[in-house]
Amino acid sequence: MFLENTVNQKEQFGWIEVICGSMFSGKSEELIRRLKRAKFARQKVEIFTPSIDTRYNEDSVTSHDSNQIRSTPVPAAANIPILADNCDVVGIDEAQFFDDEIVKVCNDLANRGVRVIVAGLDMDFKGNPFGPMPALMATAEYVTKVHAICTRTGNLANYSYRKAKSEDLVLLGETEVYEPLSRAAFFKAQLRDKVVKMEVKDVKPVPSVLQETNKNGSTEKTENKA
Repeated sequence: MFLENTVNQKEQFGWIEVICGSMFSGKSEELIRRLKRAKFARQKVEIFTPSIDTRYNEDSVTSHDSNQIRSTPVPAAANIPILADNCDVVGIDEAQFFDDEIVKVCNDLANRGVRVIVAGLDMDFKGNPFGPMPALMATAEYVTKVHAICTRTGNLANYSYRKAKSEDLVLLGETEVYEPLSRAAFFKAQLRDKVVKMEVKDVKPVPSVLQETNKNGSTEKTENKA
């Protein structure tokens, strides 16, 4: 379990916390929990989300369990420092949707003494590192990886398998579009998808060479073009 860092009043620097994992793993839930604790401690808190994410309310971070906390949608990472002035804690949800500038923004805020809590998908639907998340994880002081439960094996799931046929990197959706899978289940699902996508062309008959026996006993080769 993550334990909040003790604030050192003599130290003017903050830090970065990253919460990552697959879909339905509780990333936003954990982000909301930490931010509400900070609010309870009467710290000044601001939360930001990418304006591209319109699945829930535009002015709140909402978990899959409908747990909410008020937030501000922004079109780009560069908008955050202006709106986060004089904050003690800054929360950022769905960080994978932001541009690469989010890495510099988070580090600049931490260097100014702000506690920055970031949540996002660490891998896309193909199982590849997602957007700026690898760089955020590398520069963060604390990284928490949460897991969902695989819907096919019951094991821990760390992959977000896309059931829809779209190949777009960004495709918003819930359980009707995505499914949390374990490594084994994800590999099998990808393999099955590749087989389904294989094109089987019309099979043309291959000419065969037949041997015909002449009346005199000799043989000659003839080509069967049927």
